[in-house]
Amino acid sequence: MSDNGKMWGARFEGELDPQFAEYQDSLQHDISLAFADLDTNLAWSEALVSAGVLTDDDFDKIATVIEGLAAHWHEHGIPTDSDAEDVHSFVEQQLVAKLGDLGKRIHTGRSRNDQVATDMRLHLREWVGCLVESIEGLCLALVEKAAVHAGDAIPGYTHLQRAQPITIGHHALAYVEALSRDRERLIDAHNRFDQCPLGSGALAGTAFDVDRDALAARLEFQHGPTRNSLDATASRDHLCEVAFACSMTMTNLSRLAEDYVFFAAFETGFVRFGDAVATGSSLMPQKRNPDAMELIRGKAAKVQGALQSLLTLMKGLPLGYNRDLQIDKELLLPALEATNQSILVAATAIENAVFDTERCAREAGRGYLNATDLADLLVKAGVPFRDAHGIAGTAVNRAVELGVELHELPAAEQKTLLPQLSGDLAESLSVQAVLDRRNVIGGTAPVRVRAEVERWRILIAEWAEGYHEFEDFDPDEEDLEIELEQPDAE
Repeated sequence: MSDNGKMWGARFEGELDPQFAEYQDSLQHDISLAFADLDTNLAWSEALVSAGVLTDDDFDKIATVIEGLAAHWHEHGIPTDSDAEDVHSFVEQQLVAKLGDLGKRIHTGRSRNDQVATDMRLHLREWVGCLVESIEGLCLALVEKAAVHAGDAIPGYTHLQRAQPITIGHHALAYVEALSRDRERLIDAHNRFDQCPLGSGALAGTAFDVDRDALAARLEFQHGPTRNSLDATASRDHLCEVAFACSMTMTNLSRLAEDYVFFAAFETGFVRFGDAVATGSSLMPQKRNPDAMELIRGKAAKVQGALQSLLTLMKGLPLGYNRDLQIDKELLLPALEATNQSILVAATAIENAVFDTERCAREAGRGYLNATDLADLLVKAGVPFRDAHGIAGTAVNRAVELGVELHELPAAEQKTLLPQLSGDLAESLSVQAVLDRRNVIGGTAPVRVRAEVERWRILIAEWAEGYHEFEDFDPDEEDLEIELEQPDAE
């Protein structure tokens, strides 16, 4: 470092204006990258040994110090009283304090530009793994809710108007489908950014004979080193892609939340949230508010805003690193945290949601939700569907006039309105009959819902057993395991 204590201060003699110094400080936002920065320092030190800049003895000393720092931070937390301007200068301060000039030599041939790009990918890799695991947990909660209610009817809606009966389980599994795609989007995003920028320098590549393939392998990047140093240090599309995956996840969670807020309304009365996820009113004693779901809806705006901000941040930048990119972490990292918290809370809310199955079933039999089935029965009797649609509509109008449901039409009315059909409609238009007819792949028939529950149980178990790309990561503990063994020692 220079005499003024700045990594960049070689040709500067004066001090920064205090207000600007505070304004440009990013440590409060990027300190969560500290453990990733230890990883990159360790890997880069090893690369410098191969390049002839450091000795094996130098590396052993560096590795010991880094291991000690990681252990100390894990036990006591990362110090917060540093005057460093960012996480890289903070970590370098820590290393120089323990290694002296050897700590200063680690930055040979490296820039903060490729350093932060690598740190962010390492940290993002852990976050993606965490989000994937959380989504899997929510999917399992929904699958188990579907298992309990595979045959329990509830009104299905389009345009927020009652449409056809479905089962509660079918509704739950609809969100499993959506969330599974969110999971895939995160994994796809990870696969695209899983390349190592380290060794790209500021923009033109490093001047030292560093083996970037070995460096990428050391940091466990599955797709090797990035292939263009300018792109590697200047691009942040992978952050935007992860932010989009989070935004889509939050959009799906927000729709789930809206459904359950609606289900919990007094006018609907389909579901009641347990005390673990509901709150009351400070004024109205009778209130039981679905706050967990409402907060999820609100958090969705925060995450979507981060995506828009990242896109706007990138759109006007010339190629090459620009200081604007410092802002990416204060935009994305809180969005990742909000997304993960929302997924976990959604799972808890689903587990604590109790359906009034009798009311749900009763309401599924009201509002002429079996009108389509009446038209289908007419089709089976030989009536063209367009004609059958009209006949069924006329029957609905008459039932409304009489104040009865379709299956409650008096026999005389049935004979007049529906001469093509014989027998009593009560059984063939019952809620159970309507559900059972949807016995196709993807249908709401209870037998199909139960089959989907079993299919999803198998898939989720395979997710847990078969996808080990990510290490365990707890966002509440800003620490990662640091692998100190050299590759050839395994």
